[in-house]
Amino acid sequence: MAQPRDPLGLTDGRSSGRPIQVETHGLDVIGDAERKGTPSTLFWPWFGANVSVLGLSYGAFAFGFGISFWQALAAGVLGIVGSFLLCGFIAVAGKRGSAPTMVLSRAAYGVRGNRLPSVISWMLTVGWETVLTALATLATATVFSRLGWGGGTETKVVALIVVAALTVVGGVMGFDLIMRLQTAITVITGVLTIVYIALVADHIHWSTVSALPAGSAQQFIGALVFMMTGFGLGWVNAAADYSRYLPRGSSGRGVIGWTTFGASVAPLLLLVFGLLLAGSSPKLSQAIAADPIGALTTILPTWFLVPFAVVAVLGLVGGAVLDIYSSGLALLSAGLPVPRYLAALLDGVLMITGSVYIVFFAGDFLGQFMGFLTTLGVPIAAWCGIMLADIALRRRDYDDGDLYRPHGRYGDIPLPPLLLTLAATAVGWGLVTNTAASWLTWQGYLLGPLGLGGKTGAWAYANLGVLVALALAFLGTLLPGRGRVRTQEAQAPSPVTDEGVLNP
Repeated sequence: MAQPRDPLGLTDGRSSGRPIQVETHGLDVIGDAERKGTPSTLFWPWFGANVSVLGLSYGAFAFGFGISFWQALAAGVLGIVGSFLLCGFIAVAGKRGSAPTMVLSRAAYGVRGNRLPSVISWMLTVGWETVLTALATLATATVFSRLGWGGGTETKVVALIVVAALTVVGGVMGFDLIMRLQTAITVITGVLTIVYIALVADHIHWSTVSALPAGSAQQFIGALVFMMTGFGLGWVNAAADYSRYLPRGSSGRGVIGWTTFGASVAPLLLLVFGLLLAGSSPKLSQAIAADPIGALTTILPTWFLVPFAVVAVLGLVGGAVLDIYSSGLALLSAGLPVPRYLAALLDGVLMITGSVYIVFFAGDFLGQFMGFLTTLGVPIAAWCGIMLADIALRRRDYDDGDLYRPHGRYGDIPLPPLLLTLAATAVGWGLVTNTAASWLTWQGYLLGPLGLGGKTGAWAYANLGVLVALALAFLGTLLPGRGRVRTQEAQAPSPVTDEGVLNP
């Protein structure tokens, strides 16, 4: 009898010698024989994806809201831990259903109604993998320029090819390679990041940092929401993609705890140091806005530039690989009838195209980045609210078969969740502004009518829309949804048949 696959690559003593193959799983449910590991194994992919030195740059991003060190620290801690805690809650659905996140979402949205949030999820993950790939390319060019090895167009082209190849190969090969890759990235980047911190620690001037004036409550909320969208809310739509390989009997608290801890610990440490660096030098803080990773090299000794390039590229690739894997799954859930690896390959092509634009044509990186985060952060927050409420209402595992049957217990295109998502998004977009991104100046249309000062008032940059969309969607699902869920869970298990199955 053939041995079952061990996708985690960490629970079987023989896993290290097992050849890596292209993952054949797409949207299908992971069988009991293939579910391995414990919640603690979730630490590796989440830590590896978030140990990027980009976390240092968030210190400068936070100060951009005009707040003090202590306000920025509080916004960072609350935003990072709180948003990744949401990922932990959604990850519980993975071990309950052993299917990708955007398939489990069908229990709330219906089988084909779920295509709307799947498309939004796909756009977000493709956007993130594009941003991370572009940053890795720019960082490499900056390092080569400082070393006198070029740094111009040719360097950027080669760097983009290498970074894109690593990302696409990881996404196409799938979960097995990703888990092994993330373990290596965790160790390498962890060690080199500590060395970086030790080398630049003398650039910290606490007297300068502590003298930064405090901002208003609105500015603090703006920084808090930015931290949420930049960290956990950028991952919620993929949170169950990795816990789905765990046995159904795994501890729910363990899944929540290890997901939150693994994802939060590195960003928290990096943010604190990034705040100290950016607060010590206004010039460095401004440079980070234009080149978030490359600017960090300007305070490094020359001999450490190459190791820094390694840690920067690997950390960013670690996040991009998880994004391209999940974006492929989201694209399949949106209805594209191709194998998972081809969906990941298609996303890779789009990622490269977007990275070319950012690296060679885009001017203001930070403005476009913030606009991207807040704009897509609103509908993702609405989806997250609905998904969290649906998970909280359930007491049983998902019915595997009906997740793929339009005429099963979860329905085909139920209108309430779709209308709620659209309504929460419309309200949310009316409460955010993106003046730095010219193509998003239409947002914020509710700030005036609601007496919040309009698009130039005190609340203009608080980005309340993300929090409002999350709360509206959560309460709008939790309060009236109990009867619907109880009716679904009272039905007998669906028959084991392929009849009427969509996207198995």
